[in-house]
Amino acid sequence: MAAVTAPLWVETLASAAEQHAAHYQASAAQAAAWVPKALTPSQNDTVITLAELIIPQTDTAGATKANVNRFIDAVLVDASPSDRQKFVDGLVWLDAQTQRDAGAPFAKASVAHQTALLTALSTNKAPSAAEQAGVDFFKAIKSLTVTGYYTSEVGMREEMGDDGNMFFMEFKGCTHPEHKA
Repeated sequence: MAAVTAPLWVETLASAAEQHAAHYQASAAQAAAWVPKALTPSQNDTVITLAELIIPQTDTAGATKANVNRFIDAVLVDASPSDRQKFVDGLVWLDAQTQRDAGAPFAKASVAHQTALLTALSTNKAPSAAEQAGVDFFKAIKSLTVTGYYTSEVGMREEMGDDGNMFFMEFKGCTHPEHKA
């Protein structure tokens, strides 16, 4: 059985996000005047929706409160034009699918339609050529969301309980059996 691997552009963005996380901090002054630089306002809305579906607010903050969309936009600003375009193409693909199936772009579709599509993308082990762009995009957005969330102050303090003195001796990665390659 062959290991499932992500395309190079997805791996490149994931690596860039990890490097970016080391020095990314949004100040309160930036927060009030923030506008996306790599994404359009509509694309940013879709990223907000996606990130919150991936890491929803529960008894701890979700991706929206952690400003994961801003982190993703910053990573995309620094990404190569080709990688940035592939990410945007994934957003376009997602909107086209929900427009076809639900009669609305992704951010405006029902949560049931959004969740069904993301579940199908995340569990599709043998995508058709037409589905491959969506499967690859979901790998990218999920990776960027997780990195953006767990390296944010909100993710570190509220989710992981970091008091500023936490560090990892070793990073083992995801331990869910279905995610191991």
